Amino acid sequence: MPSSGPSDARPLSEVKAELFKAMGHPARIRALEVLAEGERSVSELQPLVGIESSHLSQQLGVLRRAGLVTTRREGSNVVYALKDPLVGDLLAVAKRFLLASLTETRDLLADLHAEVEPR
Repeated sequence: MPSSGPSDARPLSEVKAELFKAMGHPARIRALEVLAEGERSVSELQPLVGIESSHLSQQLGVLRRAGLVTTRREGSNVVYALKDPLVGDLLAVAKRFLLASLTETRDLLADLHAEVEPR
């Protein structure tokens, strides 16, 4: 993500929105989840993310421009890594939030089902 220094007077909420927009694609989320486990080349990421290499490269470019991943050359390969482990923490918190929300919904549905079809 571009740095927000004193000369950048944009509200923090706008910068946060840009962060979430950069993460707003299933392939980008999956790539970040895989990179949270360790750095990988595009050829290593491709089967784990499950999209064509050219599309994956485009998605990784979005993440790189947003400052979420870094790259380095290793021979003819480009190796990607999370720029900051906090990105992995953010994904883990999102997962916990979704699991809690889905559990609550499941429990509510079970209660409603029990009301409709008493035993």
